[in-house]
Amino acid sequence: MRLPPLNAIRAFEATARHLSFTRAAEELNLTPSALSYQVRTLEDFLGAKVFRRLNRAIELTETGARLYPGVRDGFERLRESFGQMVPDTPEHILVVSTGPAFAAKWLTPRVARFVDAYPDIEMRISASLRLVDFAQEDIDVGIRFGAGSYVGLHSVKLFNDKATPMVSPDFLEAHPDLTSSADLQRMPLLHDESLSTWTDAPSWQTLFRQNGWSEATARKGLRFNHADHALDAAVEGLGVVLGRSALANGDVRTGRLLCPFPEIVMHTELGFHLVCRPQDLNRRKVRIFWDWMTEEAARFEAQECGTDR
Repeated sequence: MRLPPLNAIRAFEATARHLSFTRAAEELNLTPSALSYQVRTLEDFLGAKVFRRLNRAIELTETGARLYPGVRDGFERLRESFGQMVPDTPEHILVVSTGPAFAAKWLTPRVARFVDAYPDIEMRISASLRLVDFAQEDIDVGIRFGAGSYVGLHSVKLFNDKATPMVSPDFLEAHPDLTSSADLQRMPLLHDESLSTWTDAPSWQTLFRQNGWSEATARKGLRFNHADHALDAAVEGLGVVLGRSALANGDVRTGRLLCPFPEIVMHTELGFHLVCRPQDLNRRKVRIFWDWMTEEAARFEAQECGTDR
């Protein structure tokens, strides 16, 4: 039998994989209207709807659910076939995907050691909050934050996340009344909202609730959707941040941030994970970076947050 246009099939596969018209359109470099047109072309060919539009989401119809596994497997076989002919990235180039805050605050300050040890490998850091698809993009290794469930990927936890109140030396000098943790109720708070989707993530609301303080007070203050921006605001003396140890480590070690209340440490099972496709562990550049990252993570965990005021 004849097939529908390939562009319509590609639009369906991407949309079904993401269950999002927006993300599928971004991946295929199409406008939302162009993507919708391609999906409608497929639906006209089949004589049936493949997606059910809900209030703020979409789901596969019965027709779409029956069609998707075969289409997905077909595209995967195409990717594997072309991958055997054209390598994802040259062996001297290593592409690492991670979040902007982790790239700026943790990875970049350590990159010089990697470059000195392996001058033949050219590292390229792709910093984005978008969750990359290893099957679709030229990414060799990823560093992801979360609970550690990454289907189809090989992963290892580098370290868990934890947080403690942090302030700049100037802020502490300007607020001599900040002498105990209870005084936090009267201080300007800085909020890192990059973790707002995680129920187990450290937050001022959780800390205040645990201490019996007003949660309404905990909701006040400046809010940032990037963790490094919240830390930078604290460095500038704008308030107290619930700083995450991995991201604030450099600022603490250099004295730009202080941890005045070491007795307050908010732990979580969420953490940073190193991930890659299982087959890529056999590639020299991936294996080298994998071993280097785990060593750097172990070195980081051996460090302690400075607590001098």
